[in-house]
Amino acid sequence: MTRSLVVLAVVVAAVAGAATSAGAADESKVKAATKQVEQGAHKIGAGKIGPGVEETAKGIGNTIVEGSKFTGEKLKESGKAAEPQAKSAWTNLKEGATSFGHSVKNFFSKLFGN
Repeated sequence: MTRSLVVLAVVVAAVAGAATSAGAADESKVKAATKQVEQGAHKIGAGKIGPGVEETAKGIGNTIVEGSKFTGEKLKESGKAAEPQAKSAWTNLKEGATSFGHSVKNFFSKLFGN
């Protein structure tokens, strides 16, 4: 019984840490799911083992789902933020290749006198 509570406390701490380390996007659903885990853990601590375990398990599942959605949103935002730099890099590469092509053409034109 004590071992189960220790394991549960570690899980609650890990889930709460994951939720609080999230960024500035809408994280209200992640926090709500984390709160569900905490409430279930409190029920277990108060001797309401069955309902507490059930609520904690649901809370962990919800935290994983909502945390994954939140992480996906953050990655999508990051990709959009990097898009202008990627276009700029492509433009630079394309211009460099074009310039190199002209240089090679000019070199052979001068070499063969055309």
